[in-house]
Amino acid sequence: MKTWLLIADQVPRRGSLNMAVDEYLFARARKGDETFLRFYRWEKPTVSLSYGQEAARAADLDFCRANGIDIVRRMTGGKVVLHIRELTYSLASSDTETFNPTLQDSYRLISLALIKGLALMGLSARLAPASPPSYARGTMPCFAFPAKGEVEIGGRKIIGSAQKRTGASFIQHGSVPLDKNETLLKAVARFDAEDTGVNMTSLSEALGRPVAFDWAALRFSQGFSKFFGVKLEPLSLDEKAWQEIFGIEAERYGNHAWTLKR
Repeated sequence: MKTWLLIADQVPRRGSLNMAVDEYLFARARKGDETFLRFYRWEKPTVSLSYGQEAARAADLDFCRANGIDIVRRMTGGKVVLHIRELTYSLASSDTETFNPTLQDSYRLISLALIKGLALMGLSARLAPASPPSYARGTMPCFAFPAKGEVEIGGRKIIGSAQKRTGASFIQHGSVPLDKNETLLKAVARFDAEDTGVNMTSLSEALGRPVAFDWAALRFSQGFSKFFGVKLEPLSLDEKAWQEIFGIEAERYGNHAWTLKR
């Protein structure tokens, strides 16, 4: 049985540091045969832009500044995401025996593991069919529609994910709302004029009761372990790792010019 390294981060962190940790884990996964599974949260509402998005077209920057909402840029693709009351996961690996060497196939496997975790919570989820063409082409946020292969419950998006690959190595991370705030999402994101709806749900809404981060993280951990047949070994990052992470944050994710691509 293979062993993966598990980080269940108990401390909500600023967005730039969260992104730097994910990049650090991706770099480690590229160097060896380690697979990292991480669950984390955000210390304040944060908008994350995909690597290639134009900041001003994807988000209302003035609204974010005026309302204390942080802005970061991810290393992955996809669309703009508002991180607020949520569980975020990331998975970094170079294991070609476990994961198919294409983005689409590895994305599908991870989605099925997430569905297993939702099933352990008592929820019935499935992979979404193709999303409307306007969603693929437009500037709408990630949670406006379930994209093809993403996880939905009752036709509404419950998890939004994005992946970056370099050869056989990849990192995928994704957002799972514990609660939803459609009003704030509509305020921070840029919608096309004809598309102003949000087709999302949250763990609390789907279950009909409040959901705690630790409770959800445990069940997702069990879902990954059962689906992939792996053992999860807890990992605490040491001082050397954190120094590398702070360096990554200073160079990129905490750099205002880099975030806004100026």
